[in-house]
Amino acid sequence: MTEKLSVLLCTEGTYPYLGGGVSTWCDTLCKGLPEVDYYIYAITGGTDVTLRYDLPPNVKKLIHIPLWGAEEPAEYVLADVPFSEIYLRKQRTVPEVVEKEFIPLFREFLRGMMKGESSNLEADFKAYGETIYALYRYFQTYDYKLTFKAEPVWELFKEEMLRPYREEQSPPADKPSVFDLTTTLRWLYNFLMPLNIILPEVDIVHSTIASFAGLAGVIAKLERGTPFLLTEHGVFIRERYIAVSTSEFTPFTKSFLMRLFSFIAKLNYIYADRISPVCDFNIRWESLWGGSEDKIVTIYNGVDTDIFVPREKPEKTRDRPTVVAAARVMPIKDIKTMIRAADLVREKIPDVLFLVYGSLTADPDYVKECQALIEDLGLEEHFKLAGFHSNPAEIYNEGDISVLSSLSEGFPYTVLESMSCGRPVVATDVGGVREALEGFGVLVPPRDPQALADGIVQLLEDDELRHRLGRLAREEVLAKFRLSGFIEAYRKLYQELVESARAEE
Repeated sequence: MTEKLSVLLCTEGTYPYLGGGVSTWCDTLCKGLPEVDYYIYAITGGTDVTLRYDLPPNVKKLIHIPLWGAEEPAEYVLADVPFSEIYLRKQRTVPEVVEKEFIPLFREFLRGMMKGESSNLEADFKAYGETIYALYRYFQTYDYKLTFKAEPVWELFKEEMLRPYREEQSPPADKPSVFDLTTTLRWLYNFLMPLNIILPEVDIVHSTIASFAGLAGVIAKLERGTPFLLTEHGVFIRERYIAVSTSEFTPFTKSFLMRLFSFIAKLNYIYADRISPVCDFNIRWESLWGGSEDKIVTIYNGVDTDIFVPREKPEKTRDRPTVVAAARVMPIKDIKTMIRAADLVREKIPDVLFLVYGSLTADPDYVKECQALIEDLGLEEHFKLAGFHSNPAEIYNEGDISVLSSLSEGFPYTVLESMSCGRPVVATDVGGVREALEGFGVLVPPRDPQALADGIVQLLEDDELRHRLGRLAREEVLAKFRLSGFIEAYRKLYQELVESARAEE
């Protein structure tokens, strides 16, 4: 890279406040490109978060956008704006302004979101992007909270949400209640909080997810022609479908969320100048939601093979068949299936031990459900939710093998790290897992405790197979998934995007 570049790195529910594969990726990227000035644009679920990572010197600023929990959005998202300007924004936000300036834009947004399939996807979403940008410009002058609390906004929202039922486009059984309508408008108020941010001027916007974090890329592209790069890990829209479909929301609220998430994802894909999924699996989803294949280039994750190296098991697990997992305890990781598999494994290997290292704070209710299942099955001495581990390189060497039971993945670091440590993996065949693991581990269907257990038993009981796969896995990482290749690919891509943008000026 011939000159110093600045990048707005947009994250959502990950770096630098939570651990996990995406956060590892972000930290690795920032540290691997010290010549790039990074500005971290971090969306979180709430205000009560603490830094999990020590930010490197080339991270020049951290912008925190909590979607929930702030009484006044300005407390966080406009922390650098003088109080006098906040006061003037509130004074300007009178009903006449909301009616004249905001309502037409909000109507366009809602109709675009509710429209569904489009015969001219790119043209439609280019126009919707202009609407998003106009909403952003509105909130540079007027108050976010007062606008959404204005009565015309509620009346318009009711009108647009009920319009399909008046026109008999939706089944009457799905007709929303007043509670549904107030709930979904409140959700929208929270999810669109990124429109209230003042974006720094940078050379590139790089989003780690095709979601609300990526709106910064849409806005910067329209405002300054800033190149927008999108890296897909787990596919946002796919994981939202899984989460919403299994929720207890009403039919209307489920439909609302999926329309909103789909709308935002399509904006990301269509406005991105380049899409760099972490595995080829993601391309099929990106193409369906508007990402043209001519701008999609897969960049696989890489690991530091000098840190993740094979070692002997430590004394605490040396004399016991041990399965390890590095995973946050949350539904998408399907830890319950892993627990049920452990119960089946115990029948054949009575002294087996499962150690799951990962955050216990991401979904406390799910953690309680997992702990209850462990107790119900009498697995307290066989299955440990061990919490966060400060040294990931030690995790895999504590076990004989590692396991991944996820319902959805991108190209998980946990698989590459385990392979690099010479520990074969039993993993669900989701996302890009097959692209790393096929021929070097065991692939099983998701949500199948018996298949997962059979794979674990096979590797624990067959020493020759386990050692051979571990050796081959290490060799595969050395050949294809080194950290240096991953870093160099992004260094080159950043330069290409900037040069291309300058050539168009």
